[in-house]
Amino acid sequence: MEQSLWGHLSLLLRANTKESVEYILESLWRTRKCGLDSSERRVIQDILQLQNDTDLDPLLVCLRMLIRRCVYENTSKDEITKLFPNEVLPELQKLLTILLHKFQPLWQQDVLKDKNVVPRLKAMTWNMANVDEDSTDPAAVINLKLQNDSQLHSGELDVKFRLATDTLEMMLKSMHSIRDQFSTSEEVPNGH
Repeated sequence: MEQSLWGHLSLLLRANTKESVEYILESLWRTRKCGLDSSERRVIQDILQLQNDTDLDPLLVCLRMLIRRCVYENTSKDEITKLFPNEVLPELQKLLTILLHKFQPLWQQDVLKDKNVVPRLKAMTWNMANVDEDSTDPAAVINLKLQNDSQLHSGELDVKFRLATDTLEMMLKSMHSIRDQFSTSEEVPNGH
């Protein structure tokens, strides 16, 4: 009978210490956006005393799935144990439940920080108009198109708002300054 994907979790029993398993989980979280590089893979391979890394990828997939479910689905400690199929040894379930529950609040804070990435300004337009038929005071209607680069909420967002005449000049200066800052930051090479 071929070993299922979850059966690869038993490789964690080769780690000599709980701290070694902690290190593996922390490495996977730290590299969640870019993946493990070859040196990090070798360290984990050494921790688990693996001759080759053919079993490493299925193990890492299982661990990343568990991490995602704990962090993004806000899984409680009791629910974490229900994530494991029966084939996962009870002592391994207990260890992973303790560690995932330990790191869950820290990782959720990281996700919140990631969500608070400031969107980039893609386009800005404005025009003057008399908003009310009865009013002779013109108001500015400003349209912003923002590009959100976060993984959780990608896409564009349109923002529209009106300004009274007395705040218009100050706001326009600020908006042009912000636009210039975004334009300059996008021209800087990103090292690729």
